[in-house]
Amino acid sequence: MTRDVLTETLPPRQQRMLRRAIRLEWATLAFLVVTIAAVGIVTGSSQAMRAAWIEDLLSLAPPIAFLVAVRIIRRPATRTYPYGFFRSVGVAHLVAGVALFAMGAFLLVDSVLTLIRGDRPPIGTVVLFGQTVWLGWLMMGVMALTIPLPIYFGHQKMKLAEELHNKVLYADADMNKADWMTAVGTIVGVGGIGLGLWWTDAAAATFIAASILWDGVKNTRAAVTDLMDTRGTTFDDKKPHPDLDKVHDLLSSLPWVSDVRTRTRDQGQFFHVEAFVIPKRGRTPSLRKLAEAQEGCRALDWKIHDIVIVPVAEFPENTSARSDAS
Repeated sequence: MTRDVLTETLPPRQQRMLRRAIRLEWATLAFLVVTIAAVGIVTGSSQAMRAAWIEDLLSLAPPIAFLVAVRIIRRPATRTYPYGFFRSVGVAHLVAGVALFAMGAFLLVDSVLTLIRGDRPPIGTVVLFGQTVWLGWLMMGVMALTIPLPIYFGHQKMKLAEELHNKVLYADADMNKADWMTAVGTIVGVGGIGLGLWWTDAAAATFIAASILWDGVKNTRAAVTDLMDTRGTTFDDKKPHPDLDKVHDLLSSLPWVSDVRTRTRDQGQFFHVEAFVIPKRGRTPSLRKLAEAQEGCRALDWKIHDIVIVPVAEFPENTSARSDAS
């Protein structure tokens, strides 16, 4: 039977959180499939509705990327991939970010040109249960129905992203926020057409496109910096991760250690730590002491999956002391 690295590495609480995240992502996909079909039926010639429909299509990317990455990182390390497959989370993050960026840029240009040209989208009527109904009411009704679940999904995923240190899940939570904001903007745009304000439709589409583009920029930038081995950060990339300080403090407290510097790379949900220690004069550590120090660092947090402790006479460049990581 093939080893499951996630099961071996994650504590029981995080395993439960991961299973919940997987269920949420499948529920998100089911919701999006229904939403895409419903919005597609009532889109008509509204620019805002078309942009919202495309955003719903793009919203499929983060949950699919998350589910694929979770399957891949379960694989054990091989000779070809000696560090394991943890970076698949970063690759999935990059794919989702580039998709958002590319489509956001396209929609923004298209929406701005529509606004400049002054195109006035006609919204006709449909016969529903024997009654003639303005199609705009159906558009706004469908978009209103798509608001509650993204708010719920986004709130739940944000908590799980922090617990699991998963940046793809964080990107998806951010996308859920954009989804419900897009729905509100679309309702405003279509409602403006009904009031005779033709420009509100293109203006709402521009707002939606700008939101998609910004999500793409943020997520692409975060994914690229992680893949280029930037210093380990929190799940939202806002500050250095506190585990850096924990490792430094633990190693500094050892009786044979004079000084410590670290380099920490983010490999998805886990950290790879290189700790360089200058031993005190005449107290060169034994292999047993180094192994005990490694185990002590791993015990600090499940995210510290791989740690290398190297005794040195002087520190390599660009390593971090505790004051740098604070």
